[in-house]
Amino acid sequence: MSLPIEDYALISDCFTGALVGRDGSIDWLCLPRYDAQSMFGALLGTEDHGRWLLAPSDPAAHAERRYEGDTMILVTTWTTDDGEVEVTDAMPMGDGRADLVRRVRGIRGTVRMRQDLRIRFGYASAMPWVRKDETEHPPALIAVAGPDAIVVRGSALRATDHSHSGEFSITAGETIDLSLTWFRSHRHTPSAPNVEKALARTRDWWTRWAEGCEHDGPYRSEVVRSLLLLRALTHLQTGGIVAAATTSLPESFGGERNWDYRYVWLRDASLTISVLLAHGYDDYVDHWRDWLLRAVAGDPSDVQIMYGLSGERDLTEREITTLPGYQGASPVRIGNDASTQFQADVIGEVMLALDHGRRNGVAETRLSWALQRALMGYLEEHWHEPDHGIWEIRGVPRYFTHSRALVWAAFDCAIRAVEDHALDGPVDRWRARRDEVRADIEAHGFDPERGTYVQTFGSTDVDASLLQLAQVGYCDWNDPRMLGTVRALETDLMRDGLLLRYHTENGVDGLPPGEHPFLACSFWLVEQYARSGRIDDATALMDRLVALANDVGMLSEEYDVSGRSQVGNTPQALTHLTLVRAADAISDALGVGHAPTRSVVHQRR
Repeated sequence: MSLPIEDYALISDCFTGALVGRDGSIDWLCLPRYDAQSMFGALLGTEDHGRWLLAPSDPAAHAERRYEGDTMILVTTWTTDDGEVEVTDAMPMGDGRADLVRRVRGIRGTVRMRQDLRIRFGYASAMPWVRKDETEHPPALIAVAGPDAIVVRGSALRATDHSHSGEFSITAGETIDLSLTWFRSHRHTPSAPNVEKALARTRDWWTRWAEGCEHDGPYRSEVVRSLLLLRALTHLQTGGIVAAATTSLPESFGGERNWDYRYVWLRDASLTISVLLAHGYDDYVDHWRDWLLRAVAGDPSDVQIMYGLSGERDLTEREITTLPGYQGASPVRIGNDASTQFQADVIGEVMLALDHGRRNGVAETRLSWALQRALMGYLEEHWHEPDHGIWEIRGVPRYFTHSRALVWAAFDCAIRAVEDHALDGPVDRWRARRDEVRADIEAHGFDPERGTYVQTFGSTDVDASLLQLAQVGYCDWNDPRMLGTVRALETDLMRDGLLLRYHTENGVDGLPPGEHPFLACSFWLVEQYARSGRIDDATALMDRLVALANDVGMLSEEYDVSGRSQVGNTPQALTHLTLVRAADAISDALGVGHAPTRSVVHQRR
C-alpha cells in the first residue's frame, strides 16, 4: 500500500518529477513529462504497479531526510545498528536527458542495502521486455515497452516474477552510484551519466536560481522552498506550469473528487507568474507569455481554461482501471473535462499577471497586446453568462460573485494598459463595461442583511474565493463589505481552525458532499488578516499552516485535521503560491523584507 501523502518528497528536472517515499521507494514517475504515462505507479496502487525501492535491508532502519540546501536534491540518511548510509536522489539538470540518479554513500560502519525494481509502463498496463547488457559491469538492465525504454545501471539485479531485486553492502567512505535513463525505444541506448558531474551541475543550477529570490521576513525558508517547488512544476522548455505533479490523489476517500492536475491551468499559472515576478524572477513573464500566445492562438472563442504542457488542447477525461487508486480510492482519472468549461474568472487572472509584468518594467510586445485585446473582446461578449467558477463545478453553471469580480479586474487591467502604458484600445467602452460589472455585483452578489458578499448571485452562502476581491483591487482590505465577508467566512466555513472552500452540502458543485479544508483558502485568509491590520491573527494562522507541511516543506491541496494528514494532489502549486503571498503580506505588515514596488497586491478602485 502507498504511504501517507506527507511521506513523499518531489525531485525534479523541470520536465517531470518523481515522488520518493520516506521508505526509499520511488512510487510515482512519468517520463519524459509530468503528463506522460507512469512507469512507477505504486502511488496509485501497490508495488506491483511499479516502483524503485532503495533502502537498508534492516527493516528497523531509521530514516531522516532533507533537501540539500536550496535545491531539489533529496538526501536521506539511514541509520541501522551496523552503521549509517546516505542516499542522494536527484533528476539531473542541464544535460538534455531524462536521468534519475541515486548515490549511496557510506558514512559509518557497514550497511546492507537492497533494491526492488518493478517497471510498469503505460499506467501499469504494459509489462516491459527486459534484457541484460553484459557488455557493462555490472550488467545494465534495458527495459522496453512500445515507445518507451529505460536503462538501469549501478548494481547487479536478478529477475524474479516480473521484478528485479538485489543487495549490496556499503562501508564508510565508499560510494555506489545507481542511475535510470529514459529514452525512446527506437533510439540507441544512451551512455551512463557521470553522476558526480550531474550532481554538481544540478546543485549549482538550483542554488543559483534560489539566490535570485527577493524576500526577507519570518518565513523566508518556507518562501524559498515554495518558490523552488513552483519552479520544479514549470516546464523548462515550454514554460507551462502544471497545477501539481500527480493525478487522482483523493480529496476525500470513497468520493468522486479524484482529478488529474498534471496540466496547465491559466489561472494557477497566472498566479504563479505574479508570485515569481514579485520575487525577482522577471524573465518568467516572457517565457510564460510566449507559452500563452502559442496555447491560445487562433479564435479567442476557442480559449480553454487549461492546456497541456506544450499547449495541447485535447485533455479528454477518462477513467483507467490498471491503477486501483491511492490506498484503494478510485476512480483514477487521466485528462480533465474541466478543460471544456467556461470559467469567467480566468481571463481576469491572465490580465492581472500581464498587468503586473507591465508595472514592473516587462516590455509589452505587439503580439502579446494583440492577444490581450482578443481576450478582452471575447470577455465583452461572454462576461454576462453563467459559468462553472474557480472551483470547476460539475453542476449547472451559476453567476459566481468571484467570477464577476475577476471580470471587473480584467476590464480594469485593460483600462490601465491604455491610461498608464499608452497602449491602444476602446477605453471608453471598457470603462462602461467595468462599471456595469460592478453595479451587477453590488446589486446581486452582496447580502445586505449579513453584510457579506455571497457565493452566487441571490444566494446566502459564502465562498472562500471571495477573499480574492481585495487581492485583485475590487475593494479595499478594510472595506466594511470585505470585513463583513471575512466575518461570514469565519462563522460559516472555519473547521478546526482551517477554512473550507464552501459548503459542499449546498449541491452547487453537482458532486456528492464532503471534503477537507482547502489550504490555499486559509493562506488567503492569512493575507487578508495581515493587510487589514490583524497581524496577530495572521501570524497565528500562518504558523499553524506552515506546520502542516511535511518534513521537506511540501504541501498538498487539502488537510484532514482529524486524521492529521495531507489530502489531494501534491505538491500543489496553488497551495505554495498562496503560502508565498501570505508570507509577503506578513512581511509587509511588519515592515520587513518585501519591496512594495514588486507587490502582487492590486489596489485600484
